[in-house]
Amino acid sequence: MTSRQDQSIPFAAQAVPFDEFLAAGKLPEGFLSSEYVAQQFVERLVHYILSVPAGSYTMAQLSHLLEQLDPRMQVFFFKRLKETSPESLKDFAPLYYGFMNEFHSLLFT
Repeated sequence: MTSRQDQSIPFAAQAVPFDEFLAAGKLPEGFLSSEYVAQQFVERLVHYILSVPAGSYTMAQLSHLLEQLDPRMQVFFFKRLKETSPESLKDFAPLYYGFMNEFHSLLFT
């Protein structure tokens, strides 16, 4: 994803290898180059995790990926997850409460 060609293609038009990122537990250095790109990444990550078959990733893998995001993007992830699929929050409850404990003051803003 760091090739010269990929840099000229807008992020929204690039394929994002979420399966590879989840397996590795790491985002490439400088991958989220702006707040806009980070928001787009989170939007697409939410849709990815809701659309892949169960067992395609673990909560630990998702947690490692989310830990690399800016705290505002972590909150945005759960906000978008709730807006996109409110019933799915029960599946993500341990992860949600683990992250949200850290940001308790932001929950009601």
